[in-house]
Amino acid sequence: MLKHLERREHGVESPAHIFQAESSRRARCLHLSKYYDVQKVHAAGINSLDLDPVEHRHLLSGGGDGTIAIHDVHNTSGTPQFTYPSVSKIGHGNRNCHKYAVTTVQWYPVDTGLFLSSSVDKSLRVWDANSLAAAGRFEFGGSVYSHHMCPVATSHCLVAVGVAESKQVHLVDLKSGSKAHTLLGHRKSIMAVQWSSRDEFLLATAGKDGIIRFWDIRSAKSCLMLLDQHNGDTTAGPHSVSTAHSGSVNGLCFLPDGLHLLSFGTDSELRLWDTQTGRNRLVNYGRIFNKKQNNIKFSVSDEGLASVAFVPSDGNIEVYDIFNGSRVGILRGHYNQVNCCTFDVQLHELYSGANDRNILIWVPDSETVRGYEEFLNSSRQGVGQRRTNFTSRIGGMADAWSSDED
Repeated sequence: MLKHLERREHGVESPAHIFQAESSRRARCLHLSKYYDVQKVHAAGINSLDLDPVEHRHLLSGGGDGTIAIHDVHNTSGTPQFTYPSVSKIGHGNRNCHKYAVTTVQWYPVDTGLFLSSSVDKSLRVWDANSLAAAGRFEFGGSVYSHHMCPVATSHCLVAVGVAESKQVHLVDLKSGSKAHTLLGHRKSIMAVQWSSRDEFLLATAGKDGIIRFWDIRSAKSCLMLLDQHNGDTTAGPHSVSTAHSGSVNGLCFLPDGLHLLSFGTDSELRLWDTQTGRNRLVNYGRIFNKKQNNIKFSVSDEGLASVAFVPSDGNIEVYDIFNGSRVGILRGHYNQVNCCTFDVQLHELYSGANDRNILIWVPDSETVRGYEEFLNSSRQGVGQRRTNFTSRIGGMADAWSSDED
């Protein structure tokens, strides 16, 4: 960091370059926080997490027991050691609570007054965050593994909902409160849906058929293209040309600039796609274990060409450089399958949820943390020194005592 500041002093580097370099460094040196914790409220594994995009303060969590919780992840105590409390919970005492496991939760993109949840009980629900009352409910013909609302939309208010058994993608209009459109084409259950972070009309969907489709919702034909893992190389075999993965595709994530898409499949492959041409960038990330039978939610940082991907793999989270494929590190701390993670682009912290019912916080190495640890060590040493001095004084007094018999 001092090197960058020196170069800035001489006018060689811009402030934006320094910010990007420091952000990239912080995202690549995450470790499990020793002093921050999140209150445990779910009775089953945690399937989905989402941090509100407005204040970056409230963390949504959806559990396998059908419950939803809101956690305040700002430390207001004034002390470095703190447990983030659950400020609200939709439990089974709420008559609108999901009957079965919650698969996806998401904040309304421009307001923390609403959030959405979907479940294997075949429903999508819209919630008032203040009263925890259901503001809307939509039923479907199968389990909902994934839903997503466009973060950059200005001309529509559509929620894409992937339905498993019916093999359909439904577009739900929150303004009219009805199902606006149905997208057909997948041959098996829909596992993941994701709106572009650049184009409000571009939608990506993936399923157990190994196919990723791009849709333009303004078009009557709708389907723009199918992503091909072999980029049209017919020598790879007639049955694999039109598939993005050799197994189910259960994870999708657009990069913040919307120019690339990451996909994750049960063939244990992570792939990077150019969203303009639909071509596989052929970045080799190696084998990343993934045998999950439902949606898996991974996250990316926002440092341009230095961005990294945080990918759950069994009980760990593997960190990869997105554009060269090298593994930056492995985050170990959960005791069971990690299902989801979300990255805070402001504080450069990562939140992860797993089947061990824990939400863990991964923080960057910083001077603040090191200073607090030095303070704790010095305090312990001070206590030990005082105890030693006290014992020495007692020993000195004991040596000076004499018996009446002497």
